[in-house]
Amino acid sequence: MSKQVVSTEKAPAAIGPYSQAVVANGFVFSAGQLGVVPQTKQFAGDDVQSQTRQALENLKAILEAAGSSLDKVVKVTVFLADINDFAAMNEVYATYFTENFPARAAVEVANLPLGGRVEIEAVAALD
Repeated sequence: MSKQVVSTEKAPAAIGPYSQAVVANGFVFSAGQLGVVPQTKQFAGDDVQSQTRQALENLKAILEAAGSSLDKVVKVTVFLADINDFAAMNEVYATYFTENFPARAAVEVANLPLGGRVEIEAVAALD
């Protein structure tokens, strides 16, 4: 198996010993993306909707850097600091995934890095 590390300045840099994404066996495996604006390293806003939008923009940039795209996503995992934010997150999510929806799990977690409201990771096909 060969693996290729993906990195782009259009998404926040990794804040630990991991890659933004890895390409292997025809798939792109992304790291979880917070709603952090790459240029400012600050959250796009305090609410889950602005953070969801930015997390998905970060994910989009990483997938494109890997040679894939949001329409090739096959699996998404959404981590929420508060499951009561699910409907608000889903409202934004539905503007990015409009048909041929990927499989998805959404779970509440005790905490997210940097105090985020949402973190999103994905697996996407290359072709």
